[in-house]
Amino acid sequence: MSAHFARTNHHDALDRLTDRRLLRALAYVDGHWTASESAESFEVTDPATGATVAFVAALDAGQTTQAISAASRAFPAWRAVLPQERSRILRKWFDLIIAAKDDLALLMTLEQGKPVKESLGEIDYAASFVEWYAEEAKRLNAESVTSHLPNAEMTVRREPLGVVGVVTPWNFPSAMLTRKAAAALAAGCTVVAHPSSETPLSALALAELGERAGLPAGVFNIVTGDARTIVGAMCADARVRAMSFTGSTEVGRLIAAQSAPTMKRLVMELGGHAPLIVFDDADIDKAVTIALDAKFATSGQDCLAANRIHVQRPIYDRFCAAFARSIEALRTGNGLSDETDIGPLMHERAVKKVEEQVADALVRGARCLTGGNRHAAGPLFYQPTLLIDVQDDALIMHEETFGPVAAVTPFDDEAEIVARANATEYGLVAYVVTENGARQQRMGRALDYGMVAINRVKITGAPIPFGGVKQSGIGREGSRHGLEAFTDLKYLCLDVA
Repeated sequence: MSAHFARTNHHDALDRLTDRRLLRALAYVDGHWTASESAESFEVTDPATGATVAFVAALDAGQTTQAISAASRAFPAWRAVLPQERSRILRKWFDLIIAAKDDLALLMTLEQGKPVKESLGEIDYAASFVEWYAEEAKRLNAESVTSHLPNAEMTVRREPLGVVGVVTPWNFPSAMLTRKAAAALAAGCTVVAHPSSETPLSALALAELGERAGLPAGVFNIVTGDARTIVGAMCADARVRAMSFTGSTEVGRLIAAQSAPTMKRLVMELGGHAPLIVFDDADIDKAVTIALDAKFATSGQDCLAANRIHVQRPIYDRFCAAFARSIEALRTGNGLSDETDIGPLMHERAVKKVEEQVADALVRGARCLTGGNRHAAGPLFYQPTLLIDVQDDALIMHEETFGPVAAVTPFDDEAEIVARANATEYGLVAYVVTENGARQQRMGRALDYGMVAINRVKITGAPIPFGGVKQSGIGREGSRHGLEAFTDLKYLCLDVA
């Protein structure tokens, strides 16, 4: 196999790839597929089976600096490209992603484990950001300011920041990259991206398609390897003018601290601890469907997952019984099967965290209606689980849960549940189920979250400003605001006397 392609132990599912060039094992720097200078690599495994999918190049700090240098050199020419031409390249990238959707979804399932039907959905989601920003690239207009000075003409325009550092997580390895990179590229910035070492193949495949679409050398770089080494080098380099990160609040704080000496722009989507609040006027079947989707998508490994499910007491018992039946119907297994609803967790640490949270909740008086143990499908699988009567002091009610465990607790009135829902350092998304129109408006205002979903789960997409408040992040991604995050305002005052 060519050195440009991934060395593997030949995971059988790789035979399904129709375009083998999408399976890349080398980093992508300055338009070249780049090996580690020390010949270091790291293993990417299938969490469902433990089988090796690829060995990927582990670049060091020096090579990270080389990638930043390439992006810095490429920036003047890329910012000078007409927005219409940047739009054309991004649109071609979108078309290539859609055409390769089946291969991209297969790679994602192999390295991340999520059911292939969810991987296919993520590829559509990822592509939508490229399409959206292909259009927005043409709409970054200057604005005129009504002068407050005599004989002065005033203009404000947006200019690209420069090199943007992008750091993406393992749970949405394609969508988190395109949501950040497409916005930065559309604004006229260049990108140095570091994907999670657990799921680098999705990012490298997107780089292959970006090269085919005509992204010039140095404009879009993927640096694979140790996160501390690579991200540390990005934070320390003054030429990187912005850091865009999705991941835990803990790591976000570290990146913010390391970026402070160079005063970088920060765009961060951090941890979540979403409440789902079901009022007693809700249709129970509808509420159960919403809870199932909000909790168990991506096997619960989602910052938007409903971590705390609060149900008003008059319907509490009926809701819990119906929810348990729906959870028991979920099918756990290898994500490559079209029948699978729940795939494996990403690693052993995730399984142990789920076990710890479940054990703690039970000790504190919770009851387990279904699940509660590892699943026989494999060492990284956990049974879809329902805990009820969970106390507010339980770990699962305070820590983000990245696993298929639903925690349900009753409440009595609106004022009480607003206070309980807001009693967290997080503020990404909240869900409300109620048929009372006035209450819908009140809850939308009272909940201290960046996003509130009422009577539905799916609210995200390229046109909306995605992000949270408090410890859940800084700034917004998606929408026009996501593009503006990678620009500076420049004010021009011209004497016309």
